[in-house]
Amino acid sequence: MSRTTRLSSSVLRAAAVTGVAALTLTACGSGSGSSSTSTGSGSVKVGLITKTDTNPFFVKMKEGAEKAAKENGAQLLTAAGKFDGDNAGQVTAIENMVASGVKGILITPSDSKAIVPAIAKARAKGVLVIALDTPTEPASAVDALFATDNLNAGKLIGEYAKAAMKGKTAKIATLDLAPGVSVGVQRHNGFLQGFGIGAQDKSIVCSQDTGGDQAKGQTAMENCLQKDPGINLVYTINEPAALGAYTALKAKGREKDVLIVSVDGGCTGTQAVKDGKIGATSQQYPLKMADEGVRAVVTYAKDGKKASGYTDTGVNLITDKAQAGVTSKDTAFGLQNCWG
Repeated sequence: MSRTTRLSSSVLRAAAVTGVAALTLTACGSGSGSSSTSTGSGSVKVGLITKTDTNPFFVKMKEGAEKAAKENGAQLLTAAGKFDGDNAGQVTAIENMVASGVKGILITPSDSKAIVPAIAKARAKGVLVIALDTPTEPASAVDALFATDNLNAGKLIGEYAKAAMKGKTAKIATLDLAPGVSVGVQRHNGFLQGFGIGAQDKSIVCSQDTGGDQAKGQTAMENCLQKDPGINLVYTINEPAALGAYTALKAKGREKDVLIVSVDGGCTGTQAVKDGKIGATSQQYPLKMADEGVRAVVTYAKDGKKASGYTDTGVNLITDKAQAGVTSKDTAFGLQNCWG
């Protein structure tokens, strides 16, 4: 059983000014099978700050954190930026959570560099800070990172695409995230590595940023098709961008002869793989990131042991059209383990 208590009006006003979703304090019952709710001062407070509260990936991450908090008798405070890239909102969320007495903060940084000073202030006050999904720059700015190996996730779909093209001359469109965002850079570079080409390879005929958004993914694909109608392979930063690309290709009657590969493993995206809209996707596991993060903060509160370094929370290539030499799992597995 859990109960949600609103924080002070001053905190809410501060959050509203910066576009941060209102912070909530979720107090979770302790003890196996107990229906009581622990709100005492002795409970461990854990903060979770995500990029947004609308992206299904972060919705699932929050669910994972809530579940882990209940199981460990912890209190969970949550906040999110109004949009992906809302660094100011995340800074305010950190300050509010530190003031509320959290023992640790789990954060998916919207801006891996700009958030570092706020994290440093929190750590200086004894707060354990763990990055989830997205590393900070430098990585040492946080105590630990629990995340997908995004370079490997990109590499898997690059290897798949290379095998699936079966010697065809590739004309590649890359639908990326945004300049300088580490997750997007790592996935993009991983794809190139897996496909066996460099950043300036002539087979890359178009590159567009999408912000990971479906509508922007569609526009980007339309622009790329205008630039080179012969595109036959599309790398996308995530599945919303992939579905936008598919919509644009279908409008041109090209959806059957262009291979789309992506990263994420959400339920909608995995279903799109099953339906043949996306050739393959690299599936990551936000529930695991959040679960391990909450447990690490509780451990720190109990015995002072800090999590450190990088913990790879896993990735699997999902496709129903397996390629020789590329390890993958089918969409039945993907749909059993998807999120969103």
